[in-house]
Amino acid sequence: MYRSHPKTVDGNEACAYVAHKSNEVIAIYPITPASPMGEAADLWSAQGSKNIWGSVPRVVEMQSEGGAAGAVHGSLQAGALTTTFTASQGLLLMIPSMYKIAGELTPTVFHVASRAVAAQALSIFGDHSDVMAVRATGFALLASGSVQEVLDFSLIAQVATLKGAVPIVHFFDGFRTSHEINKISYFDDAVIDQLIEPKDIERFRHRALSPDRPVIRGTSQNPDVFFQARETVNPYYDTFPGIVQQTMNRFAELTGRQYRLFEYVGSVDAARVIVLMGSGAQVVEETVEDMMEGGEKVGVVKVRLFRPFAGGDLIKALPPSVRAIAVLDRTKEPGAGGEPLYKDVVAALVEDQAGLAPHFATMPRVVAGRFGLGSKEFTPGMVSGVFGELKQPRPRNHFTVGIIDDVQQRSLPWDPAFRTRKNREMRQCLFYGLGSDGTVSANKNAIKIIGENTDLQVQGYFVYDSKKAGAVTVSHLRFGQSPIRSSYLIADGDANFIACHQDVFLDRYDMLDMARDGAVFLLNTRVPLDRVWDSLPAKMQRQLVDKNMTFYCIDAYGIAERHRMGDRINTIMQVCFFAINALLPLAEATAAVKKAVLETYGRKGRAIVRQNMGAIDDALREMYRIETGALTSEKVVRPPVPEYAPEFVRKVTGPMIAGRGDLIPVSFLPADGAYPVGTAAYEKRNLAMEVPRVDYDLCTHCGKCALVCPHGVIRSKAFPAELAESAPAGFMHAQIKGKDYPAGIHISYQVAPEDCTACKLCVDICPIRDKSVASRKAINMVAREPTWEEDKASWDFFAQLPDSDRRDIKVDTLKGAMLMQPLFEFSGACSGCGETPYIKLASQLFGDRMLVANATGCSSIYGGNLPTTPW
Repeated sequence: MYRSHPKTVDGNEACAYVAHKSNEVIAIYPITPASPMGEAADLWSAQGSKNIWGSVPRVVEMQSEGGAAGAVHGSLQAGALTTTFTASQGLLLMIPSMYKIAGELTPTVFHVASRAVAAQALSIFGDHSDVMAVRATGFALLASGSVQEVLDFSLIAQVATLKGAVPIVHFFDGFRTSHEINKISYFDDAVIDQLIEPKDIERFRHRALSPDRPVIRGTSQNPDVFFQARETVNPYYDTFPGIVQQTMNRFAELTGRQYRLFEYVGSVDAARVIVLMGSGAQVVEETVEDMMEGGEKVGVVKVRLFRPFAGGDLIKALPPSVRAIAVLDRTKEPGAGGEPLYKDVVAALVEDQAGLAPHFATMPRVVAGRFGLGSKEFTPGMVSGVFGELKQPRPRNHFTVGIIDDVQQRSLPWDPAFRTRKNREMRQCLFYGLGSDGTVSANKNAIKIIGENTDLQVQGYFVYDSKKAGAVTVSHLRFGQSPIRSSYLIADGDANFIACHQDVFLDRYDMLDMARDGAVFLLNTRVPLDRVWDSLPAKMQRQLVDKNMTFYCIDAYGIAERHRMGDRINTIMQVCFFAINALLPLAEATAAVKKAVLETYGRKGRAIVRQNMGAIDDALREMYRIETGALTSEKVVRPPVPEYAPEFVRKVTGPMIAGRGDLIPVSFLPADGAYPVGTAAYEKRNLAMEVPRVDYDLCTHCGKCALVCPHGVIRSKAFPAELAESAPAGFMHAQIKGKDYPAGIHISYQVAPEDCTACKLCVDICPIRDKSVASRKAINMVAREPTWEEDKASWDFFAQLPDSDRRDIKVDTLKGAMLMQPLFEFSGACSGCGETPYIKLASQLFGDRMLVANATGCSSIYGGNLPTTPW
């Protein structure tokens, strides 16, 4: 048996490592969440990293996933070991080539970070609807459920396809496994070399098209022979499960890790069993072990090889004592009598029961359930709910778990408070950051430092919404003594440590609901130390006291500014985390963080490295413990949307904004995916610490600032001066300049302060400078706090002013066009986006008569991403 070494990686990197080592050509096209696999392979080839045969794999990016599959097909026919990576619609675009590759018995492995296929809406998150769409292609389907399995099955798949001539889709759950970081056992090239036998490579090469061995492949066949020709492949598929199992056995001899086509975990005399595949099997296994400790007779069958489906092996894996089985599918087939795995399990049981020597005296009752669509949470509490249902004399069939189905009453109840012993024993840490502020990258770095410098097992998972930037990110980090199989999020009452990297979140999220008794809370805030306690919402003060929590704060932005790091606070907050949690000695942790800084920023110059090093040292000196005391605050967490918002926005959009979308029942949602527009106006994200302010002494009313604003935050309106008589203090306006506008018509350039992202493009584009102070322009960035409430009141007043009559506007001038109402506003695009100003302008010029058809890409995400839409 070969020695392995621990490594802390995510599922995508683990897969790409094996694929790059065991192939000669890699044809790619990016699609979330599979893109990092192609990026890693491309980087390694660019760096000259070689496969096990001493050559650098050729990585080719095509124009689409269909092109990538075609390139794979052609390369395989030429005799080159070839692979690809994809997901969702990308996999669907490969289907025509997949039928050909499989029909020609061509060995290859397609690695898929399985993801939902767009139906009533797009989802970039994980389920099995994409791989289920290719189960008729002739590709075998091999499912990994953890990062360790991704590494191991990537190799097992490569070996098995070469031996059995059946191509394989190796899939693992998008995001939940592809992006989860875990500490796993890595094998080296010697294991790969031992498993991939030269004779299998030679047989593959010999089948390649070559003038030395002329043959035609892919003829057009007529009714006389097509049927018979399709049946010729049966022996290959009949023997393939055995080949996969033999490969798993050989892999176990070399690494010590044994896998089976259907792996049973649980009581030898279990009465209730769940059957499923993917990351959900990890959750069920953890729950089964916990329930067994309490005397429950339960078990789980983890399905590894889904195609070809070896029903006999499934039957052998089930204990003869089982009386009730729940088959859980992570997909939905509308109108079908059941989802794919359920049907296969039922067929296997029926065929066994009809045989000469059935495995069961009485066939177990089998029910179907759906879970986890679009990365919906699947927790031990939900698993316990499924086992509870199986106790019933007639357990519900075709149920769902994890949602509230108040339409057909198909959802199972579950206990949100259910926790396993392993969950209680782990150290669990939460970090609330802002998209693009470096929080996620810092936590990825931190978990790798801990994984590679301690004996602790580690797990990291990172929750993003689909906004391009500027949205909340929540990092979930776990540490423990035993392998972590908890492929679900840290929940209420679980966290030992919570860090809030943006104090604007205090008024938006009930983050201390997540804290367990005795937890630590770290807050980044610019509020002076003597006012920090009083600045907290009343509920947060109460939770800090009632849960006996320790409270620290730091002004990370102040430190970053002092060291000229802009708003990048990641290394500052990272070293604070190490100082508080003591997962390894502070000096060692600080040295590791500084080493990471050197590796990350070393090529960008000594100055940047020096800035980060200084900020790290200051962070250790300027983190302060805040004493909790009397409950002095009357602040409340503000509602996610205003009370005057439409009913749908209050009932559906608001809970989604607040992070409570999981609790929205089925009846609240539109069946056809049609949602109201203009809802981004209700989501006040309050991201900017600086906002633009117009200097009317200099402003020429050119309109350029309003034109380039990526989020439609700067607006202009022309109106009779008397309409401003009731304006609030601070509302700025002036006689509009230009001969096209009569006296008494004023213009106001107003900023929506709660929607600004502080990208500063308005300042950059402004052509007017103060001749006496060159740095002063007609629009300048100013600190938001001194006039925050005043600016919000000014915006509210501005919004109710009438828009100009489009017939009276000179739309062929920039000033005139900017007076038109934009029908695209406050999008979730990246701060400073270069696309959105053009979309906004088009909506101003033509929006009252536009139909928009939007291909998938950036614009479909920032233009149509729930919870809100800017259109």
